Amino acid sequence: MTPAPSPTSIRARVAVVLVGLLVAALPAAPVTASPGTASPIAAEPAARHRPVPAHVRGNQTVPAYSYADAIRESVWVQTSADSDGDGVRDRVAVDLVRPREAAAAGVRVPVIMDASPYYLCCGRGNESELKTYDAAGVIAKAPLFYDNYFVPRGYAFAAVDLAGTARSTGCEDVGGPAEVGSAKAVVDWLNGRARAYTADGRPVSATWSTGQVGMIGKSWDGSVANGVAATGVQGLATIVPISAISSWDDYMRYQGNLRTTDYPGYLHSYVSGRTDEACADALARLRADSAEETGDYNAFWAQRDYRPSAGRVRASVFVAHGVNDLNVTTNQFARWWQELADQGVPRKLWLYQAGHEDPFDVRRAEWVTALHRWFDFWLQGLRNGVMNEPRVDLETAPGAWTTQRDWPAPGTSDVRVALGAGDGVTGTLGGRSARPGREQAYVDASLPEAELVAQPNTATAGRLVFLSGALTTPLRISGSPSVRLRVRVDRPTTELTARLVDYGTAERIRYDSSEGVRTLATESCWGASTDVDDACYRDTEEITAVSDHAVLTRGWLDAAHHRSLRFSTPLRPDRWYTVTVPLNAYDAVLPAGHVLGLVLGQSDPDFTETDDQDATVRVDLGRSELILPVAGRAGLPAVDVAPPVVTAPADPSAARTAGDTRQVP
Repeated sequence: MTPAPSPTSIRARVAVVLVGLLVAALPAAPVTASPGTASPIAAEPAARHRPVPAHVRGNQTVPAYSYADAIRESVWVQTSADSDGDGVRDRVAVDLVRPREAAAAGVRVPVIMDASPYYLCCGRGNESELKTYDAAGVIAKAPLFYDNYFVPRGYAFAAVDLAGTARSTGCEDVGGPAEVGSAKAVVDWLNGRARAYTADGRPVSATWSTGQVGMIGKSWDGSVANGVAATGVQGLATIVPISAISSWDDYMRYQGNLRTTDYPGYLHSYVSGRTDEACADALARLRADSAEETGDYNAFWAQRDYRPSAGRVRASVFVAHGVNDLNVTTNQFARWWQELADQGVPRKLWLYQAGHEDPFDVRRAEWVTALHRWFDFWLQGLRNGVMNEPRVDLETAPGAWTTQRDWPAPGTSDVRVALGAGDGVTGTLGGRSARPGREQAYVDASLPEAELVAQPNTATAGRLVFLSGALTTPLRISGSPSVRLRVRVDRPTTELTARLVDYGTAERIRYDSSEGVRTLATESCWGASTDVDDACYRDTEEITAVSDHAVLTRGWLDAAHHRSLRFSTPLRPDRWYTVTVPLNAYDAVLPAGHVLGLVLGQSDPDFTETDDQDATVRVDLGRSELILPVAGRAGLPAVDVAPPVVTAPADPSAARTAGDTRQVP
């Protein structure tokens, strides 16, 4: 890990950005450079003599322009790709809403942009809103509240149909160069570096734009924002990825295990706006190049892995993610966050207890305020102090929020926790290590999660369970745990799984058919409205229930990929191997009196699909350990015999079906 950047270097980077933003937001001078290309430092003296735009009051933007009278237009930006192979470069549809009064006064405005594959096929937000158009084919309703709220405050909003979706040409390549490049081309156009056309073929430029762009979006949309930032494109000032992917391989596979079969093909077809014939070749390439038969990480997946390009990121990053997101798992934000930290990228983080949710549906008023201040700072250049505040907002329990300087929690260190033999049925965590050579074996039983973790003191085929003593003080876990195992396997490979479980009664977010949030009958409004595009959305609340245990985090490994995800190494039955099962990042406080459990299994019908089943795994307990990121000095009490833990019987109806492993981000 590279050293953390100094506060001085970050302040200098922020200062240069702010000066440039201040100049760009003001009315154009008689002589101007192309948007986004002027030197911020050279332009600073001229800024002192320019009037403050109508939408700026003090250190914030305010509603100054009519939403009803806003300019609404649709343009098609030409990209550098020909993803459908028809000999013509792809063109992506960009639907714009921008303040008419600012344009009339010659005041250039920055752009908030949501690039999505979902605008016509599936909808956006909790209420699955779709784009609608007037009789001339111009945008009439844009999903979500961004245009309603920010356009009156001196921003433009751009809703971009990714290549191969909705009204754009080309073919969807699911996180790949054509998809990312289609959104990047829009940033280039807003900075005078790409061409765009009206529906009737007339060239159109974005002279009204400052060139400063902030990309935002949940799930697939936020993943595109990560990908565009990783290109280093000039003019992308900030991104706000919500529940977003930073590595598509890590999304569709878990350390060599398939989440489901034909995942890239499924997602392509799910959002495609083209006929099957037009994109048949592109779909065939997705299926051939993804190496599903091996599960290997190859060039196809490297193109869709944005983490190694963190050093190219020019934008600041405001991450939001649910710690219980089982669709886009927490490793997606955690590994990206650390890569950005190593590169000194200015950043902020919201972590909340819900699953695959937008913070707009978790903590609405506070989220809108935070987003407003973030965009004002990074896109309008207003010194509102947002970068001087704690970097992280964290929900520690349902409805209980706190802030901290960084994440993982300051003072966190990895604690190596020994595995003990216990009573021979249930092992121990945190006591004396079993002697090297003390083995326990288990045979794959493909247990659903509910059965895997229930009644931990009971002998159950297909699992190994290890329990700590009852905690004497609260235990804070913050970061990415892992399990290091010494194993011998009687098959060339098997899936190895691990779970950390909080055993103890508490009120927790409830996950049944929801993501921990329910929609209410009441509404609240966030911005201005028109007859066809209102700013009002159904209110939401967290769903809570008292339960006697909860799975905190999970991890998976295809044992044949223990050396590298790039190739398989079949296991020999006469040989011992040291393997590491990484668990998803997590943040939780276990109260005093609770028990921490580690549960090992094999094939996992709730989360993965595999034909590698029925193996017998022998674990050398004395050479295996749990590596736990613990904040502070609290640890696990020493224990030689696992304490008794009673849970409600497993509910068979809680088990997922095989189809649930195929989700859309």
